[in-house]
This record gives sequence, structure tokens and C-alpha cells, in this order.
Amino acid sequence: GMKRKPAAPVFKPYVMGQPYLLPPSYDDLIEPGHLVRVVSEVIDRLDLSPLLGQYKGGGTSSYHPKMLLKVLVYAYTQKIYSSRKIAKALRENIHFMWLSGGNRPDFRTINDFRGSRMKGVIDEVFSEVLEYLIEAGKVRLERYFIDGTKIEADANKHKVVWAKRKETYQKRVRAQIEELLKQIEAENEAEQAAYGEEDLEERGGSEGGGGEIDAEKLRARIEKLNQRLRERPQTKAESQAARKALKKLQEDCLPRLEKYEQQSEILAGRSSYARTDPDASCLCMKEDRGVEKPWPKPAYNVQIGTEGQFITGFSIHNRAGDTPCLIPHLEQVRKTMGGRLPKKIVADAAYGSEENYAYLEQHHVENFLKYNTFYQDTHRYRNPQVLRAHQFRAEHFAYDPATNTFLCPADKRLHFQYTSRYTSDNGYQSQRHIYECFDCAECPLRSQCTRARGNRKIRISFRLLEYRRKARENLTSPEGQRLRAARSVEVETVFGQIKHNMGFRRFHLRGLEKVKTEWGLVSIAHNLRKLAA
Repeated sequence: GMKRKPAAPVFKPYVMGQPYLLPPSYDDLIEPGHLVRVVSEVIDRLDLSPLLGQYKGGGTSSYHPKMLLKVLVYAYTQKIYSSRKIAKALRENIHFMWLSGGNRPDFRTINDFRGSRMKGVIDEVFSEVLEYLIEAGKVRLERYFIDGTKIEADANKHKVVWAKRKETYQKRVRAQIEELLKQIEAENEAEQAAYGEEDLEERGGSEGGGGEIDAEKLRARIEKLNQRLRERPQTKAESQAARKALKKLQEDCLPRLEKYEQQSEILAGRSSYARTDPDASCLCMKEDRGVEKPWPKPAYNVQIGTEGQFITGFSIHNRAGDTPCLIPHLEQVRKTMGGRLPKKIVADAAYGSEENYAYLEQHHVENFLKYNTFYQDTHRYRNPQVLRAHQFRAEHFAYDPATNTFLCPADKRLHFQYTSRYTSDNGYQSQRHIYECFDCAECPLRSQCTRARGNRKIRISFRLLEYRRKARENLTSPEGQRLRAARSVEVETVFGQIKHNMGFRRFHLRGLEKVKTEWGLVSIAHNLRKLAA
């Protein structure tokens, strides 16, 4: 038989630079229902008057804020967070070109818009998006699941001011100042003996103004000592030493003292701050769990509330714990939602403090906050050891209101001793009542009951016990069980989506206000992606 020649490969036509009869508009090239159209439509419907209010009249024309907002939000839905990359997309990416109407703001314009123009108005823009989601029937603002995560700040993690170290250095420099002042005084006394003058200034180190010496007091002292040196004849060799000590005070100690005072001001009670972004504190990050010695990184604590995995509220904090963030967060939510709060608030055990319960009660919000021992209180234990340990917890001691005493598992009485008051960081005042048992010495159960040297003492807050009982009742009801099941997939999923899928693990702007703006953009982008899906 004859061999057939193999068929030649067939290619589709490929002609570069081929002229079109009619240039297609970008609009023809973007399919209907594409995310970029959703972003555009939603932002077209928002009332952006607060944003327009950021611009002054007159001068050269500015890029339209609506266009810049669309571009930013769309960029954040596409995992593009750097202003240079956004500017690049505006030159190369057809969806961005369509969205910007062919405008090509450079990266500085984009960054300036994000950092300055958006700064004051992110809350209003976010609440406009929320309104849109409510009208579209996506959220009802009834259930509100809250949780927090830590996101790295845009700061150098090797340049950090730690409060403890600052204290040490400050003590050191104060001791040095005391020493130098004593030295100068000694010289002056020697001089006084030589000249027989009586009008010497008051002596002593920092006693001058009472308390610790600070930069202001030191500056006044140096001024006085300089004055005295000017008025004295300068022949004596002794005054040389005094002059040297004074110079050291002025040129070395004073600037150091000033530096530490400034650091105290920035710290404002925190344990650390990053030099390149003083609003960020060093927090232990989740991804460092299981690491031998995790090194805290400059970061922000981001609190969000979700419903149906849409973000319905957010706030940014620079403290590690979640407990004290709840009230500031809900205040922020109230502002965004026009003075009201969601009906039911669901959160994990980190949020169940007396202060938070009191706040929810005051605002008539249904309380589904777990507390730290919720799990132990609602589980039936089969293991006798665990069960016994359980009995020795203070809140399980029987209370006898007639005698105001508690009964321990060994049937001994704990008597009321005194009441102590606590004030929280947010200014909430609570009371704890201290009870003590006086015949622990011979008790056979003692080793299981307490590790204290003396008697077993318990601290009880009756208000907190009542709040916990109420929370337990809510959380174990059928509705509470449904909400608890929902909580486990609500907020964590959103954080996973943003940090893992969208690769947003670190802020790109510095300072609390700008970080808040950026998280607002992340939240809006997340909501619109979800809406389009």
C-alpha cells in the first residue's frame, strides 16, 4: 500500500497589528455579570457626598473620587494592594481601563487618595455599602458574630521601643544626674568655704520640685548653675570639675531624659511600640504558635462582625486581648449603623467579662457571649478525677444567704472577709467579695482544694455569676445552639478568605487612621466579591 503523507498542522490566523474597521469599545470585551461591573454598579448607587466634601473648590481639576474609589475597591478584590501595581493595572488591564474610563492616575495620586481623602470618610462609605446590602436582602443586622485577628503592621520589626527597657534606661540616667548634681554641689561648697559667701542656692538632687527629676526641672537647674558659674571668678581649678559635670548634664543627660519622656508619652500605657509606626504594638501572632520562642511583631488587632459571612462592622485596636476591645468595637458599630446595635451578639469565650455583659444588658442586646469556663460548666464529666477538680471551683460552692457563707466540698464554711473594687481600662467598676475558710489546716481534701500556704480564699462577684447564668441559659437554648454552630464557621471563614485566599496578611499603610481606612477597603472589597459570587 502507498504511505499517506502526514497531515500538515492547522493554525488559527495570527496577524499582529491588524486594523479593525470599528475599534471595539472596552464594554464589548467585558462579559455581563463580571465582578468589575458589580463594583461599578454598587458604587454608582452610593451617596458619596462625604467623600466629595473632602475636595476644596477652584484650582486644577482632580481625578473623580468615584472613579478612584471604584479602582481601589476593584483592585482589593483582585489581590492588588500596592499603589504601583494598581497604576500598572490601569495601563495594562482591560477591566481597570474600562472602570477608570481610560483615566490613568499615577501611584502617588492613588496612594494620596487612599491615605488622605478616604481617611475621614471610610466609615460613611462602608455604611453606604451596608445599606446597599440590606436593600439587596443580603444582611438583616439581627445576628452579629464578632471575633478578632492580628494583622502585621507596615513597620520594621527590629526597631521597637519596649516599656520595660525604657524604664531601666530612665532609672539609669536619673541616677547619673543625681551623681553629677552632687558633684557640682560639693565643688560649690568648697568654693563657698574659700569665698565665704552665704547666698548659695538651695542644695540637693531632685528634691527641688519633689518627686522624680524630669527634663523641665533639670533644664531649670542647669540654667541656675550656669548663672552661678558666670557670676563667680573663674580662677579656681576646682570649678573646672564642676564645669565638666555641668557640660555632661547639659549635652548628654538632658537629651536622654527628654527622649525617654517622649517615649513614655507614645507608649501611653502599652508595653511596646514600633518606631516606624508608633501606633502599632508588638503582639504575638497566630502563625507563630508552636514556634519555640515566638517573637512578637508590630501588629494591629482587627475586630470584625459578620452576618452570613458579609462583614457588617469593623474596628482596629493596638492591644493584644480581645476582651477590652468589645465595647469600643460596638460603639464604632453603633456609629456606623446610625445609633442602633444588632439584636443578638455572638462571640467566643474571650469576650465574656462582667463589663461586656453589663454593656449588652444596658443596650438591651441579647447576650450570646461565652465565658472562660463555659465548656466545663456545660459538660457532663465521666472521669471521676475531673469531676472532683470541678467541685473545688469557687463558683460551685454552695451559698447560704442567711449566714452569707459558702460551703466547700468538705462541708466547712467560708466566711465573708472584705470587698475589693476593680476599675477596668474602659473605666468599668466592679466588686469582688473575698471569703475565707478558717479550718483548712487539718482538712483531708486540702491538697485538691488549694495550693495556698494558708487558708482557701475565694473571690466572688455575684453580678458576674448572674450574668454567666443568663449567658449559659441563652447559649444552651435551641437558638443558642444554632448560633454557636454558626459562629464556628462565620468569622473564621472570613478571616481565612482575607488572609489566606486574598493574601492580605500585612497592612500597606502606617498609623491607626490609615490602617483603619485600608481595612475598610478590604471589607468593602470582600463584601462586593461575595455579592457578585
